[in-house]
Amino acid sequence: MAPTVQTVRGPVAVDDLGMTLMHEHIVNVNAEVNRDQPAMSIDGNRAAIFAEVVARLKDVAAAGISTLVDLTVPGHGRDVAFVQEVNRHVDLHIVAATGIYTFNEIPKMFHYRPPTPSSPRDALTELFVRDIRDGIAGTGVRAAIIKVATDRLGVTPDIDRVLRAAAVAHRETGVPITTHTAPAERTGLDQQRIFAEEGVDLSRVIIGHCGDANDQDYLRTLMDRGSLIGADRFGLYLPGRLGLPARVDIVADLCALGYSDRIVLAHDKTIYSDWWDDGWGPQVPEWTHTHISTAVLPALRERGVTEEQLDQMMVGNPRRVFAAQGGY
Repeated sequence: MAPTVQTVRGPVAVDDLGMTLMHEHIVNVNAEVNRDQPAMSIDGNRAAIFAEVVARLKDVAAAGISTLVDLTVPGHGRDVAFVQEVNRHVDLHIVAATGIYTFNEIPKMFHYRPPTPSSPRDALTELFVRDIRDGIAGTGVRAAIIKVATDRLGVTPDIDRVLRAAAVAHRETGVPITTHTAPAERTGLDQQRIFAEEGVDLSRVIIGHCGDANDQDYLRTLMDRGSLIGADRFGLYLPGRLGLPARVDIVADLCALGYSDRIVLAHDKTIYSDWWDDGWGPQVPEWTHTHISTAVLPALRERGVTEEQLDQMMVGNPRRVFAAQGGY
């Protein structure tokens, strides 16, 4: 039987995932604030936000994208029930994630419940595995990827726990790992080191935000060790960040060197977030979930990236990530 991947609408054959954005967000919602003071979050204008999210995701589908991987996890504002309801109105495969989004300390619930000799299973691992095997928030939606992060602070004691807990959950369930990194600090190398110490097959790991780094030695090292990298912030062209030409050059140069089988593309874009006063975040015109379809792929073609390589990055590599299944 062909392998399947869990999506918000249920299992989908990996061969049917099609063009896939591997690192995106739909909504970020602080559940406690939204419950206690809804006017400050999504429930203050839920119907209008819902309609806008549906409209934007319909644009994504119309642009030729079949699958969107939503890497919103606890700490980042996951609301699977909202996404599930949205998905009823949009013909798009949406993959949900588990994990913890923090750059330093983990929530107190986990901080004060570390593994012990008498109870060695980390509560973080238990959370990840339950999300994968049992589903999230009573929705029946099961996570199909684990998201973790290191940023400029590097591997703090709590981050070390998160990475190792993710490794254990990955090896137990077989679902892939994807990450947030700070490329200027080369934190993807620390992630790989810890995963390798825990026995993780690095070919089942995506090191994220690598398109932020014009550092070919760093990127090639990550890929030569087996991992895929995410060129996944196309459109986020803020002052001090790389623009479209530089990001296209990074991907095109790596494709010319034979690395197209280890690159995935995305935007790291959120549609609605209660992180921002207006809910919509930085106003960067190109930062939309359709930017890769309308601008990036044509620019890559102009730089000599072949159709076979584009298909590999947008279809073949995501398919291979989700097809590698089973614990070990």
